[in-house]
Amino acid sequence: QVQLVESGGGLVQTGGALRLCCAASGSIVSINAMGWYRQAPGKQRDLIARITRGGSTNYADFVKGRFTISRDNANNTVYLQIHRLKPEDTAVYYCHATVLDTTGLYTYDYWGQGTQVTVSS
Repeated sequence: QVQLVESGGGLVQTGGALRLCCAASGSIVSINAMGWYRQAPGKQRDLIARITRGGSTNYADFVKGRFTISRDNANNTVYLQIHRLKPEDTAVYYCHATVLDTTGLYTYDYWGQGTQVTVSS
């Protein structure tokens, strides 16, 4: 079993910055892609960014340079740096990981419990 634990959320003023962290632990052989999603009240969960084990990244169109994803493979950790926060960034931010199982044959998807980000105007 694998656990993902997010941290770094909170209340911040418009224009501020946050750094979210997600640490994976448990029966991990290798983590393929890791990513961040967010879900605002009454809306669907949307991809923000993903990063492969090799460091290749892709971002949602709305990111527009304000979000940066990075990862530390040695510590099974992924980060999301957010700059120039806006009230519309208010949401629960979720970490996601695709983990290779101990056989090396299958991958499984895991989600963190989410961390709340609230941006005040």
